[in-house]
Amino acid sequence: MGGADVVKKFDYVFAENGLVAYKNGDLIGKMSIQEHVGEERLQLFINSALSYMSKLTLPVKRGTFIEFRDGLVNVCPVGRSCSQAERDQFAAYDKVHKIRESFVKHLQAEFSDFGLVFCIVSCLLALTANADSVVDLVDDDFDSKLSSFETALVMFYAPWCGHCKRLKPEFEKAASLLKNNDPPITLAKVDCTEGGKSTCNKFSVQGYPTLKIFKNGEVSSEYNGPRESAGIAKFMKAQVGPSAKELLNIKATEEFLAKEDVAVVGFFADEASELKNVFLKLADKLRESIKFGVTSNKDVLAKYGYSDNVVLFRPKHLHNKFEPDFVVFDGSATKEALNTWVEKNYFGLVGHRSVDNAAQFKDPIVVAYFGVDYVKNPKGTNYWRNRILKVAKSFADSFTFAISNKDDFQQELNEYGLEYINDDKPRVAARDASGRKFVMKDAFSIETLEKFLNDVKEGKLEPYMKSEAIPENNTPLKTAVAKNFNEVVVDNGKDTLIEFYAPWCGHCKKLGPVFEEVANALKDEDVAIVKMDATANDVPSKFEVRGFPTLYWLAKDDKNNHVRYEGGREKDDFIKYIAKHATKELKGWDRSGAPKDLKEL
Repeated sequence: MGGADVVKKFDYVFAENGLVAYKNGDLIGKMSIQEHVGEERLQLFINSALSYMSKLTLPVKRGTFIEFRDGLVNVCPVGRSCSQAERDQFAAYDKVHKIRESFVKHLQAEFSDFGLVFCIVSCLLALTANADSVVDLVDDDFDSKLSSFETALVMFYAPWCGHCKRLKPEFEKAASLLKNNDPPITLAKVDCTEGGKSTCNKFSVQGYPTLKIFKNGEVSSEYNGPRESAGIAKFMKAQVGPSAKELLNIKATEEFLAKEDVAVVGFFADEASELKNVFLKLADKLRESIKFGVTSNKDVLAKYGYSDNVVLFRPKHLHNKFEPDFVVFDGSATKEALNTWVEKNYFGLVGHRSVDNAAQFKDPIVVAYFGVDYVKNPKGTNYWRNRILKVAKSFADSFTFAISNKDDFQQELNEYGLEYINDDKPRVAARDASGRKFVMKDAFSIETLEKFLNDVKEGKLEPYMKSEAIPENNTPLKTAVAKNFNEVVVDNGKDTLIEFYAPWCGHCKKLGPVFEEVANALKDEDVAIVKMDATANDVPSKFEVRGFPTLYWLAKDDKNNHVRYEGGREKDDFIKYIAKHATKELKGWDRSGAPKDLKEL
C-alpha cells in the first residue's frame, strides 16, 4: 500500500503518528513536537533526560540515548545502538527495577505543563506532542459540538497564516493546562480554508487568527487577551465560575486578602442592595483583570466594620507610608462611578507594571525600570519604589507612575534608546498625553526625578525619537523615517500610499519589488508611494501597526483620516485602488484602473 502516491489513494491520510494530514492528496495540516513545545523547552527536556540517565547504573549502556523525530522523541536508557540480546537483558532488568516507570514519573512531574504524553514502548520512553486537548470543529459539527461546551475559546485560522503558526503551539499548550480545569474550559479551532468556511463567514471572520469566547454555543465576547499559553489559560480561567468569589467566613476572607493581588471586596448586609447589584455587574465586566470578592456573612461584616460598602485592598507587599493600604468607595451607586473609582485606585500611586497588565497603564505615564522582583527581592524592589512614591505623591494629578522589570521590558527600553542596564539604579522614561517620549538622562535620585518631571510638564525637554538617518529620496519610491515623516507623508501635498514593514518579514520582502514597480509606474502622478521600516523608526501613534506589512492610504486633503489598505498585493491591484481613490483622476489611468489611450495624453 506504500509508495509516494499513497496519499492520493484515499480521501484522508494521517502520517507520522497522525501528526501530518492529507486530504485528497494535498497536505492540509502538520504538527511537530519541536513546534509544539518550542526549541528552548525541547532542549530543557533533552538536557534533563540526559542528566537523569547519566546517573543510572544498568547492566550495559551503548549509544544514541535520545532520538528526535518530527512527532516524538525516543528516550532509551540503554541506548538505541544496543544489540537485541542487550535489549532483552535490559528488559529483564527493568522488569525488576522499574527503570522506565520511575523515569516516566520523574519526567511527568518535571514537565507537567509542557503538553506532552509519555509512554513506554519496547526499551524506550516515547514522548509525543499532545494536540488532543484542542477540539477540531468543522461546518457540519460546529453548532452541535460547541453547544455541549459550557465555556470555549475558538481560534479561527488559516494554515498558511504566519501569526496562526506562531499561536498554534501556545494554544495547544494552553489547552493542556486547562484540560482538567473545574469548571471545564474547552479550546477549539476552525480551519477557515477547508471544513470551516461557512462557519467563518457566519461569524464574520476577516483576519487570522480570530479568537472568540463562546458560552453554551453562543458568542460571549471577542478574545483580546494574551497570546502565550500561561496568559491564555489565566485569562480563560477568569471566564468561568462566579465573577466575584463568595467569602463565606472570616478565614476565607483573610485567605482571599492574603494573596499577592489587589482585591476589590463588596460587603453587603442587604441582599437587595443597589450597590451590590452594581458591584456584581462591574465584576462581570472586569473579571479577566481584577480579583473580586463578595460577602454577606455577619461575622465578616462585623470584623471589617462594613455593611454596604465596596473596599479596595492592596496586597501586603505594596503597603507603604505614602498612601492607605485600602480605599473605601464613596461615590454614587452606578456602574460608571464604581468603574472609574476602581481604575483610579487599582494600581495606587506607583503601580507594579508587568507584561500581563501593561496595557492597563495609560498615558501620560512615567516608568522606572530596574530589577523589580517581588518574589526573590521584595525589600530591594520596595527600596526604589518608596523613593519614587515620595516624588509621585506631588505629581499624581499629572502622571501615572509605574515600576517595571528591566529585563521583561528590554524591548521597550530599546524604544527609548536605552540599552542593557547592568547596574541596580532605575532608568526613568515618560510618555506625555500625545505619546511623545522623554528619557531622564541624569542618574536616579529623588532630586533628579523631580527636576525631570517638572521639565516634562513645562515643555523644557526635547522628545526622544527613534529614527534612521534622513535618506536622499531621489527615486520614485520614497523612504520615510521618523525625522522626516511629516515632510514625506503628511505635508507632501499628495495622495499617499505608505507601507510599514520589517526587514526580516518574508511578505515584506516579496512586496518590495512590487512596490517599486508601482512607484515607477506612478512617478508622474500626483501620488506618493512611501515605505518605512517600522522596527527602526518610531511610528506615529495614530497608525496602528501590529503586523507586517501594514499599508495605509492617505488622501491629499484629508491626511488625518487615513484608511488601512486591505486589497491585493500585485501591481495591478495597487494601480486599480489608487486610480479609484485618487483625489484627482490619474493622468495615465481612468477611475476603473484601465490605462488611457496614449494619444489622449
